[in-house]
Amino acid sequence: MIRERTKAGLAAARARGGLGGRPKGLTLEAQAKARAVKAMYVSKINTVAEIGNLFI
Repeated sequence: MIRERTKAGLAAARARGGLGGRPKGLTLEAQAKARAVKAMYVSKINTVAEIGNLFI
């Protein structure tokens, strides 16, 4: 019963133009931002609070 409803829901989403399922992950822009934040953190030049304020 659960499987039938799941398949019906995914089919309905596809009919509306959606893909269904889990999102693929970070966008390229978000990946670049994450790399920049990690580099700042590892270099220990900025505090975590300062890094957070830069990317608000």
